[in-house]
Amino acid sequence: MDDKSFPASPITRVPLALALSGLAGCADAIGFLQFSQLFMSFMSGNTTRFGVAVAGADWEGVTRITSVIAIFCFGAFAGTLIAAWSGRWRLPVLLGLQAAFLSVGLIMPQGPYAFPIHAYPVVFALGMQNATLQDEDGRSLALTYVTGAVVRFGTGLANLLLHKPAKSFWIQAPLWGALSAGAVTGGVLHAHFGENAFLFPAILAAALAVGVTLLTLARPGSPLIAGTAPAPDAPKDARPVYVVREPLRS
Repeated sequence: MDDKSFPASPITRVPLALALSGLAGCADAIGFLQFSQLFMSFMSGNTTRFGVAVAGADWEGVTRITSVIAIFCFGAFAGTLIAAWSGRWRLPVLLGLQAAFLSVGLIMPQGPYAFPIHAYPVVFALGMQNATLQDEDGRSLALTYVTGAVVRFGTGLANLLLHKPAKSFWIQAPLWGALSAGAVTGGVLHAHFGENAFLFPAILAAALAVGVTLLTLARPGSPLIAGTAPAPDAPKDARPVYVVREPLRS
């Protein structure tokens, strides 16, 4: 099929994408303020900080930032495998795990400066989040960072003039807005609750997990919670992870 989005229906895919992008912005802002300007999901920013740390021979900082980038990458790796193995339970499983890991950091040991152990579960959850949804081309939706969204919006505007934009063009600006709004919310929550503010994105992820679980039980195979897409960012000839069997009801 030409449309490789997940879920197949934009009725659920778009609201989930905006909610999760807002969640990521919230968690990233809380982490940035809580962990001395360490990004939870913005690995471009952490990479720049890594370069500055190397240039300044700040080896403790290098270790700190490198470990976070590695954990985020492992989260994306694990999330993609879980997405492929979970079938029609992909959304409940991934969102449930994200809620759990966002909460676990609050009870983890602090760890030394070079190894911020209590930040790792949050970083892992946000890396995993990027395997939750896919756009019409089968690409993982960029839910935890906006560089890709801004670029795709800009190129989409150009293609709008030249011919027509990609199908996913229209969601890019709302994704930016959702992540920005989440970051503002995270900053306000951290000012009032400190590290405990991480409970807010955790509760949001848990609420979304409950919602998609109920929908999965009520409408098994529905395009609202399933799709014919292969795993995120898989090659075009990859087999679908799950086949939609129920037509979308009006």
